[in-house]
Amino acid sequence: MITMVPVLLILSGAVAILQAELLPAEKFLLLPPVNFTIKVTGLAQVLLHWEPNPDQKPRNVNLEYHVKINAPQDDDYETRNTESKCVTILHRGFSASVQTILWHGPSLLASSWVSAELKAPPGSPGTSVVNLTCTTNTAADNGSSLWPYQVSLRCTWLVGQDAPEDTQYFLYYRYGSRTEECQEYSKDALKRNIACWFPRTFIQGKGRDWLAVHVNGSSKHAAIEPFDQLFALHAIDQVNPPLNVTAEIEGTHLSIQWEKPVSAFPTHCFDYEVKIYNIRKGYFQTEKVTTRAFVSIVDDASKYCVQVRAAVSATCRAAGTWSRWSRPLYVGFSG
Repeated sequence: MITMVPVLLILSGAVAILQAELLPAEKFLLLPPVNFTIKVTGLAQVLLHWEPNPDQKPRNVNLEYHVKINAPQDDDYETRNTESKCVTILHRGFSASVQTILWHGPSLLASSWVSAELKAPPGSPGTSVVNLTCTTNTAADNGSSLWPYQVSLRCTWLVGQDAPEDTQYFLYYRYGSRTEECQEYSKDALKRNIACWFPRTFIQGKGRDWLAVHVNGSSKHAAIEPFDQLFALHAIDQVNPPLNVTAEIEGTHLSIQWEKPVSAFPTHCFDYEVKIYNIRKGYFQTEKVTTRAFVSIVDDASKYCVQVRAAVSATCRAAGTWSRWSRPLYVGFSG
């Protein structure tokens, strides 16, 4: 405690000196922004907008803004712009605050906060969908030379525990600036929508934007709560297995080759895992490789089952999941 007091005194003195150097002699006051608004611009997307305070003096001072997201999830950042786009779930409402600060000025100098909010949309508790999950998959689009790959989307969910029996759900997705409503639903025994299939979407095969999914509903007996969810594409992409897997044994060498999966990602963007099962001895050998070939020393008196799977490597996007294994390929002694 004895050593801390001088340190605090020195620091507070340094701040006072810094402010004296940066600010004019007369009393300086930062004023909060004005006309702060929050506007919904798309599914799970809002635009925050404000204006500099017209009474701010001196007018030639370099201003910056500190933005704080209060709900649904805390976040804060600084910007020199007077508007900011935010991608977030909205079914629980949204609120934010902004204050004026000096650009590269002392951190203790700031205006008061101004705030705005969007109320949560109406709905009876327990009526929104639960366990919403989505997956994407890429297929070759042989009919288009401009877009050789097409991404599909499938989402499933469970009916809310307190949703009336006549509840009907409707799903929408947004990727970038494009929004689509589901046209192909699967239904439960009460003919309620519980899954959706988009065979073709606007989702980019190598995209990095968030996928926003929104499900609302209707009922004659209750207001149905809407539900939003954001998905990172790398986390939900169902990578295709490698193509044209071949295997042959020459002496004690098992040689395996394959081609990259159907994907918008180029060849160098894939990691592979090779699984070799010795049927006679009953054990597995699993190896990870970055090339499209693998050679293993084997017992030429055994029969083997070979499979390969793929994943997009971390050099091309954030780590995701492995594909399914390729179809079993049998090779070796058959006597």
